[in-house]
Amino acid sequence: MKTILGICLFILLFSSCNKTEDSSFQITKDQLGPLSKTTRIDQLDSIFANDSIVRSGTNLKEEAASEKIEIFEKGGAHLLSISPTNDSVPIIENVRIYDPRYSTIEGVTILSTFKDIKDKLVIKKVITSLNNVVILLKDSDLYFTISKEELPAELRFNNSDIDVVQIPDKADIKYMMIGWN
Repeated sequence: MKTILGICLFILLFSSCNKTEDSSFQITKDQLGPLSKTTRIDQLDSIFANDSIVRSGTNLKEEAASEKIEIFEKGGAHLLSISPTNDSVPIIENVRIYDPRYSTIEGVTILSTFKDIKDKLVIKKVITSLNNVVILLKDSDLYFTISKEELPAELRFNNSDIDVVQIPDKADIKYMMIGWN
């Protein structure tokens, strides 16, 4: 009986060690699911072969690098919006994340609040613009935009710098983006 129990325990332990975590929606320092800093725009068709790719603008070769690329699941869910560089071999410059399945290792998604960002990630800087505040992270290309509508009334119409402590914990994320170049 001990031998059978030992074998079952070994098999259970071995099979759990071999499981690989699904990284198709994971955000790391240099990765966004299947995309990386070095992903060329001409690779998107093969990377998202099971999804729908919608390119804005004309498809002329010389203008292809400046077009915006939208990625949708076959079921219609909007996954990403990609802006390429204008290089001779265009790569990904910026990505806007729409799908809440994309998550940092710490569990922050587009559905998270400012409290999640503050508690789980290291904030480097807050940039104030006319209608939004942009949250930049330390050692990361990921950044977040929060609408000034989420701020207290006295800060919404004020153009002065906004500090981290002035942003309410319950403030929702407007945009979750990665800027690689």
